[in-house]
Amino acid sequence: MGKVTFKGGIHPDYSKLSAEQSIITMDIPPLLYVPLSQHAGKPAQPLVKRGDTVLKGQLIGQANGFISANIHAPTSGRVKQLTSYPHPVFGTMTETIVIEADGKDEWHPDIQENQNWQQTSPSEIVNAIKNAGIVGLGGAAFPTHVKLSPPPEKPIDTIIINGAECEPYLTGDDRLMREQPDNIVNGAILIKKAVNAKKIIIAIEDNKKQSIQKITEAIGTKQDITVAVAKTKYPEGGEKQLIKAVLNREVPSGGLPMDVGVVVQNVGTTIAVYKAIRYRQPLIERVLTLSGDLIKKPSNFLVRIGTPFKFILEKANETVTDAFKIIMGGPMMGIAQYTVDVPVIKGTSGILFMSEQTAKIYEPYPCIRCGKCVDVCPMRLMPLMLVDFIKSEKFEDARNIGLLDCIECGSCTYICPSHIRHVQLIKYAKQELRRMK
Repeated sequence: MGKVTFKGGIHPDYSKLSAEQSIITMDIPPLLYVPLSQHAGKPAQPLVKRGDTVLKGQLIGQANGFISANIHAPTSGRVKQLTSYPHPVFGTMTETIVIEADGKDEWHPDIQENQNWQQTSPSEIVNAIKNAGIVGLGGAAFPTHVKLSPPPEKPIDTIIINGAECEPYLTGDDRLMREQPDNIVNGAILIKKAVNAKKIIIAIEDNKKQSIQKITEAIGTKQDITVAVAKTKYPEGGEKQLIKAVLNREVPSGGLPMDVGVVVQNVGTTIAVYKAIRYRQPLIERVLTLSGDLIKKPSNFLVRIGTPFKFILEKANETVTDAFKIIMGGPMMGIAQYTVDVPVIKGTSGILFMSEQTAKIYEPYPCIRCGKCVDVCPMRLMPLMLVDFIKSEKFEDARNIGLLDCIECGSCTYICPSHIRHVQLIKYAKQELRRMK
């Protein structure tokens, strides 16, 4: 079986410390903090008020527009308050529904198994995904129903299920492929049906041999679905990189996967789709990795949305008092946190606690024009030129040489011998361009 890949990329220390730890179901905290913004697009509109009783899976936040997502109660209980609470992505206080759990964990009566789930029509699949509030669980949290609603002039022929999980430390997707391969295959078939695609490719990096075996066994003799083994390289799991590696198609500048007839979905998202169609379950929980060199026993947990990071630490019997850096997600593209009093949201793929020795911060030096950042850039950009323009505040010039095509993977920053913070500058420039509109 040949291995596929793309040009560029890097090989960081992957530190998959929790790869052999099965997924553990985390306890439900006494208070859950459910932000109304957990997805790309507009925040949801609250449908509950203080004092309301809610049931597990009940709709408590209504999607506000096409690019938005529904929010559901992660357990049964009482709405304690609607308040502002720290958000792990924005770093600011955002509108949050606080639910006091009643300990019953009682499902809403509408959440019942669909006995005829295999007969669900394409439009019913998309509507069920929309109603369930499913978003991309790889980190971007883009509403899945939008991805599965391409315009008629952009037909989809291939579904790629992303099992690369190329970020260091993160192992939740690997465990899902080992432990729930049948659910992934069934979810992929439903996604294929939703957009009338011709084939499914499940792409897995070659460092996940057990996942490759389990998924291959789950596929069995099913037609039009195959496994593509990708070389272990970062950022192999980027949508555009995976499409290039698997299909040798290039998404055009400023374009989307649908422009080349492809939909890419994360394995966790694919399981959520299956559960939404088969059991009518909304997205109220996700698998995440608790890891980092300060964690005594790195593990994978199934956690309810709204669970505070602090609660996870306590239940995992981890005491971390001297973390140099706390990161939500992976170390390459994750978001640094200033407190553990933030909740798990739909896009929380991991929580990392890093020492100063591991999360080194170097003072940058002048660029020596070595070109290493150009060699590794998976988007074939020139990060050194982008940085030159940005430092001179020539934002339009930076745009003209591909600023907006940067996926902010951090490969350039990682490889730079001068420790230049390319991604930090690129994010700043993108923000300035938005401000200038």
